[in-house]
Amino acid sequence: GNIVFKMPKFRTMKVKTPAVATHLMNKPDVYLSPIGGFLRRTSLDEMPQLWSILKGDMSLVGPRPALFNQDELIALRTKKGMDQLLPGLTGWAQVNGRDELPIREKVALDEEYLERQSIWFDIWILWITILKVVKRDGVSH
Repeated sequence: GNIVFKMPKFRTMKVKTPAVATHLMNKPDVYLSPIGGFLRRTSLDEMPQLWSILKGDMSLVGPRPALFNQDELIALRTKKGMDQLLPGLTGWAQVNGRDELPIREKVALDEEYLERQSIWFDIWILWITILKVVKRDGVSH
């Protein structure tokens, strides 16, 4: 329902970092905190989101939450009905390219997830996520 919620994460960026998606920054490594690179490479920065899952704000699998200022992404997802899904810790777009994907391709993968959604598809996405985290596949900063 496009409801804004607080999603806990470990701080990986310095306090004065611009409020934009990391992949849109010219040199994101400049903004990393001393331990931020490690937390991001190991995906440990995502662990506090388990609290959001327990609270019911998120699910394990679904479209990744958009930042409050990602208007185009939010509008396209809403148009395709993805605002009815809980955002996920991981998702189909996440395991197929993460931030490297253009917004329209990300939304197309989110739409595919909506159409194929099932317990088995979620298990498959979780399995791919685990493999990618172990291999550090797709982690750029």
